[in-house]
Amino acid sequence: MTKLTLKDIAKHFSVSVSTVSKSLHDSHEISDGLKSKIRKYAKANHYKPNKIAQNLVNRSTKTIGVIIPNILNYFFVQVLYGIEKVANERGYSIISCISDHSLKKEAMTLDLLSSGAVDGLILSTVASEMQTNKHIGKILETVDNQIPLVMFDRVLDAIECDKVIVDDFQAGYKATKYLLDTGCTNIAIISPIHSTKIGRLRVDGYKQALSEKGFAFDDKLITPIEPKDDLEFILSFILNDKNIDGIMALDEITTVKAMGIIMARGYHVPNDIAIIGFTNGRLSKYVTPALTMVSQHGSYIGETCANRLIDRIENISSPGNFETKVVKTSLIVRESTRKLPMV
Repeated sequence: MTKLTLKDIAKHFSVSVSTVSKSLHDSHEISDGLKSKIRKYAKANHYKPNKIAQNLVNRSTKTIGVIIPNILNYFFVQVLYGIEKVANERGYSIISCISDHSLKKEAMTLDLLSSGAVDGLILSTVASEMQTNKHIGKILETVDNQIPLVMFDRVLDAIECDKVIVDDFQAGYKATKYLLDTGCTNIAIISPIHSTKIGRLRVDGYKQALSEKGFAFDDKLITPIEPKDDLEFILSFILNDKNIDGIMALDEITTVKAMGIIMARGYHVPNDIAIIGFTNGRLSKYVTPALTMVSQHGSYIGETCANRLIDRIENISSPGNFETKVVKTSLIVRESTRKLPMV
């Protein structure tokens, strides 16, 4: 069945397309009798307005584009949930895209979404300040095209826009300090985000906590990993150091996998090795023992991003005057770490 168009209705009544459009929008310019006939005919024949055409006329899509590096990371799932919640409340839809840690894919997605498909963008980039000026230029093109942009978590200092970030230095410091306070003295880090600014900030927080307790930093305890790496093989090298009594893994999936491998090798968690991870997702709650995690409050970050972007789109925010919102983390203590000694 062919979809009924404004042109079809206009031909049926021998009137202009403009007259049909005005009738369907209850314009006072059209007589009540003709409006009633046109509207009844449209309803009886299941007419549906062309939203894309309307958006082109109104220069508004009521849609937000969201680009994230990875959908398997529960933190990004939480952020998407927060964005979706606010978007629905404020009458917007979202188009979510995954860059899969690819600069090329992120650039292609930016081109697609900034060509008129959305009113604004929320981006957690895979680029780093040192990676490529060309890619930073691609993001700057989006801003120059007058498309409001909010960056979160993985942001670039070179881009002037609103940003929502986690206090990653404090998060690394807080997690390390807790392990030290419970008696750990030799803490290894497993980092799947070693090339990102947030990964470096968490390690900087780790160094600060060690320094305050009088422990020397040993870079051999920092283990970067890639998605294709064999974590069991890598952990075997870490566990060769019999003094390791604490591990901090910088994302949830790595934390869960690491604990399974450690326990399968006969270690007790937390008595032999205590474990802390990042992102307080469902996995960390329901494994045994339940994992102590750093919560980054992803849903709140998503809500903050969406509200800030929509304010920009609707000119509620003042032009320029970009803000960077820093979100503090929380340490959710569970069974994978030792208890603090009684004072």
